[in-house]
Amino acid sequence: MATNKQIYIVDDHPLMRKGLAMTIEKEMGFEVCGQADSAEIALGEIIDKKPDAAVVDISLPGMNGIELVKNILHQKPDLKILIVSRHDEELYAERALRAGAKGYLMKLEAAETLVSALRQILNGGIYLSDKIGAKMIMKLASGNVAKSDNPLDQLSDRELEVFELTGKGLSTKEIGKKLHISVKTVESHRANIKDKLQLDTANELMRHAVRWVEGSSKN
Repeated sequence: MATNKQIYIVDDHPLMRKGLAMTIEKEMGFEVCGQADSAEIALGEIIDKKPDAAVVDISLPGMNGIELVKNILHQKPDLKILIVSRHDEELYAERALRAGAKGYLMKLEAAETLVSALRQILNGGIYLSDKIGAKMIMKLASGNVAKSDNPLDQLSDRELEVFELTGKGLSTKEIGKKLHISVKTVESHRANIKDKLQLDTANELMRHAVRWVEGSSKN
C-alpha cells in the first residue's frame, strides 16, 4: 500500500496553519507530519521528520522564509518546498525560485490550488501562477536572466519586506511588530534601502515604496 506524502507547514499564524493543514489532510494520499511558527523550530524538525514537501511562509519571526529555504536545502537538497505567502508574487516568486523553492502560491489562492501545487512540485515540476510563469518565460526567452534592470533586486529579502510594508503605509513600529524585529532594526533596513536605491530622505523612500506597491497591484 502506498504511503501518504508527508507535508510540513511553516507559518507564524495559527489560523493559517490550521487552514493549510485542513486543506492538505482532506486530500487522499497527503498527511501533515508537523508544523512550526518559526524557521528555527522548522529547521530542526524538518531534518528529523524527513517530510516529502514543506509549505513555507515568507514573513516569519527571526529568519524569514526565503532564508529558511536556503538553509533547509543546504541540509536536505531533495526536499520540495512551496512558498505560500501574502507577499507580492511579482517580486518574490523569482527570489523564492532562486533560493531553491519549487513553487510560489499567493495565500488568497491557497484554498483552491494548494494541493494541485503540491502535486506538481512532488512530481518534479515547478508551480507558478500563469501570470508570473509567463513573465519568467518571457524573461528567459529574451536573455535577461543574469542582469536584472530592477533596482529592487539589490535589496536583501528582509529589506524587500520592509520596503513593501513601507509602501503599504505601515509605520516603523508597525513594521517591526509585523516582522518580529525591533524598531532599530527596521530603521537600519530603511537606511540600507535608501543607500541602495540612492534615495536621500525618508519621504523619498516612502513615495518610491508607495509608487511601487501601487504599480504592482495594477499589473
